[in-house]
Amino acid sequence: MRDDPFGYSGRHVVVTGCQSGIGRATAALLVEAGARVHGIDWQGSDLELPAFSQVDLRDRAAIDRAVGAIAEPVDALFNCAGLPPMSPWRDVMTVNFIGMRHLTEALIARMPAGGAIVTVGSNGGAGWRQRLPALRELIATASFEAALEWCGAQDAPRSDAYNFSKEAIVVWTLAVSAQTIARGIRLNCTSPGAVQTPMLAAIEEVTPGELIDAVAQPIGRRSSPEEQARVLLMLNSAQASYVNGVDLPVDGGFIAARSLAYSPKL
Repeated sequence: MRDDPFGYSGRHVVVTGCQSGIGRATAALLVEAGARVHGIDWQGSDLELPAFSQVDLRDRAAIDRAVGAIAEPVDALFNCAGLPPMSPWRDVMTVNFIGMRHLTEALIARMPAGGAIVTVGSNGGAGWRQRLPALRELIATASFEAALEWCGAQDAPRSDAYNFSKEAIVVWTLAVSAQTIARGIRLNCTSPGAVQTPMLAAIEEVTPGELIDAVAQPIGRRSSPEEQARVLLMLNSAQASYVNGVDLPVDGGFIAARSLAYSPKL
């Protein structure tokens, strides 16, 4: 018996970053639900997927070839691919935002009304309001190449690429969702906190553990990839049909506690 609480059976969906972490958990849940999953990753995939494209999101031509291989309408897109902070700044900006945006814009043209898109950001992008003018400039760039050129000429994308790329996801989602909903397509993003994935393991090699543990407060533990994936499935399902233009923290209350900056005793 299928486990399909969000109604994905028979739906055609695309999942990027499907080989590990949140993306793999998302693809696995969708397969279990009976969705027709087209996976995208720069590595191979050990999941039994109906379709798979090996794509490096740093390569515009590879993205375009993958989109060309997706012939039928896409009901939902799950943007889960991402690189950690210690990767080269150009790679981080391209995979986390520029390549993601290019792929999404290409697939929107193949999405019918009722379609939905969700992108995995990070609570590292919570400071987007402080850099809004620069972020507006980035999301206003007209092409893959123009975005790369803009980033290369600015300090923030080169010195703080991970946070800046995640901030860009939030601002782009909020801005573009007003356009896509006119076509009946919803666009949202999530901001996970500490998630026990291979990416977090790599981050822990260069980051003091107490800093990561601080992000796991006040809930006091790290999220599993499946906990994040279930939220993604909910947001892209018909059950969330009136949710659009939302940056949803999935961080155990970290952003909420930081916003108030105090912890009253109950």
